[in-house]
Formats: sequence, C-alpha cells, structure tokens
Amino acid sequence: MMINKMKFNVFLHIVTTIFIKMVNSNMTVSNMKAMYVMGDSTVDCGENTLFFPYLLHNLSLHPCEGPSSSLLPHLLAKKIGVSYPIPFYSQNGSSEVLERGVNLGSTGATILSNPTDPLLQSLNQQLRQAFEIFQLLQLELGQETANEFIKSSTLFYLSFGKDDYINLFRSKSAKGPGSDAEKLSRILVDQMTNAIEYLYDSSVRKFVFMGILPLGCAPRFLHSTNGSVNDGRGGGRDRGEMVCADDLNNFVLEYNSFLEQRIVRLGMKLSDAQLIFCDVYRPMMEIINNPNTYGIKNVKNACCGEVIDTGMSGCMSMNMACEDPSSYVWWDQFNTGHVVSSLIADSAWSGELLPDICRPTTIQSLISSI
Repeated sequence: MMINKMKFNVFLHIVTTIFIKMVNSNMTVSNMKAMYVMGDSTVDCGENTLFFPYLLHNLSLHPCEGPSSSLLPHLLAKKIGVSYPIPFYSQNGSSEVLERGVNLGSTGATILSNPTDPLLQSLNQQLRQAFEIFQLLQLELGQETANEFIKSSTLFYLSFGKDDYINLFRSKSAKGPGSDAEKLSRILVDQMTNAIEYLYDSSVRKFVFMGILPLGCAPRFLHSTNGSVNDGRGGGRDRGEMVCADDLNNFVLEYNSFLEQRIVRLGMKLSDAQLIFCDVYRPMMEIINNPNTYGIKNVKNACCGEVIDTGMSGCMSMNMACEDPSSYVWWDQFNTGHVVSSLIADSAWSGELLPDICRPTTIQSLISSI
C-alpha cells in the first residue's frame, strides 16, 4: 500500500512538472486551425506582389531579412501552432489548401488605393480576395460548414497603414496641423473600420490589428532630418546623434490612437467578436531608447542599403547587407530585422517581456479562448 502511494506521488510530481513546463514554454491548446494575413511589407517579402521588382523603384528589392520566417506574423503563427499561410497567388483554390490559411498581404500595399502605382495592392483589393476565399470554401464545404469554420477556427491578422504614411512623408506634404497627414489618420481608420465590419459580416470573429511602427525613427527619415542640419561645423547630429522626426511620429501616434479607440468601440458593438490592438510603436521606442538591454548596437542605420548623393537607396542586393543583422534595429529603410520582430512577437504573445503591447489581452489569451 505504501509503495503504491509512493508511486502515485511520483506520478503526480511528474505530471505537475510537465504541466508547469508547458505553461512556461507558452504551449497553448486551442481549436485554431488557420491564420489569414492581410497587410503590407510587414507581412510580405515580395512573394505576393505581382511585378514586385518593377514597382518598388529604389525602396527595397529585399524588404525582409531573409525568408518570410523573419516576419512578425510568421513568428506568431509558429507560437499559435498553425502553418504560416501561403501567398494568395500560390494557392490553387482547393479547400484543403485554403483551410490552412492564406497570406493576402502584399509589399507596398496601402489602405487607400495608390493612384501613382495602381498595380500595388490596397486594403479593398485584399478584402475582395478574402471574399473569394470565403466563396470557394462555401462551394466546397457547404455554406453552413464554411461559415462555422471561419467563425470558430480562424484568426485574421491585419497590418496596414505604414505605406500610406511612407508615401505621404516621401512626398513631403506632411507639414503640420491642418495638413493632409492630419486628415489622413481619420480617413484611414474609417477604411479599417469598414473592413472589420465587412469581415464580421462574413463570419470572422477573431481579429488582431497591428499599429504602425515609429516611422520618424526609420533610417530614411532619420537621414533626412540629420542631413538638413549638416553645416560642416561638427554639431551633435553630425557626430551621429539619434534624432527621430517627431512630426512624422506624431502622425503615426495619432493614427494608432484613432485605430485603437475605434477597435474598442467596435468590440462593444460586435459583442461576439474578439478584437485585439497591438501597439508596436511603444516597444520599438523602448528598444531604440535602450538598445543595450536587448543586445542591439545600431538603432539608426539600415543593415541593408546605402546612402547616395540623392538620398538613400534601399536593399537592392543581399550583398549590401551588414555583417551582423542581429545588432541592428532596422533591416532596410523602413522595415525591422529579425531580432526586433522576435522581441515584439514574444511580447505580443505572452505580454511578459514588454507588457501591455496587445490590448485588451495577449494573443496567447485570445487563442486559448477559442
């Protein structure tokens, strides 16, 4: 009898230890089966952008540090335990493929249609592609089964807005209060709100929305700010001082704030939906302001790209890349490297490293509730 009790205690100890390790390693059991991704270069390395090399001009032919596995949604998909969705233009339309998730995102994509580059995608184009997927699933699975799958087993991840502001800032039309940039924030959030309601009407219930990173600290705009005061007299900026373009960051903060407020209101209106806003601006500024804490050495230069007489060229060849990308915040002019993406992914998932990035709850909590 005593031996059996000892065996039971040993067994209980082993089970408890395994459970604790599972919790500590962020293992999550859920009914999540597929992740659908929409957005810009924060979710696509160019594979899903038709005629990509001809559209991006001197921005970057290589906007990612290696393959798509360096992207934030890819890192989160791994934590969720689902396959990273294949690019929309690579899927064959079969329900077997569609049920594993699809990446509709496209490098250079904007919320508003881009009249100067009509071939670049917009939010509405990606929405149309999402509706095509819904229709294909309904045809193959039946409407009721497809709608139930979308409602209970999918997560929609949206990351837009960065390229809308990049286009505006590069055109030098963001000049302060009353400018187009100030009005743009509300227009962009209105479009995102419409997208949420359209997707909700198509049975989507689980959403993750990413805010815009601090573009005013991106190498392209840092160079412009610092260069404007380069008078040859050895001022602080010429010695390499980190100076973000605060006016540009303020526009980004305004957009992020508007989007989060709208998401909160929609969460109250759409009572059976779960909407999370993830603030990537704040953790990035934490990393930029305290780089040593996170093993970062260079917060202002792009790992891949070069400064030329007319400005800055993007990552046109991987041969241009620095020797140690892990020590840089920025991969190219506007996109972060793998290390920063990993730090943000860990924090968005569990809320432990950089807390309260995702609100009102972590992505792990959202997935666990499914």
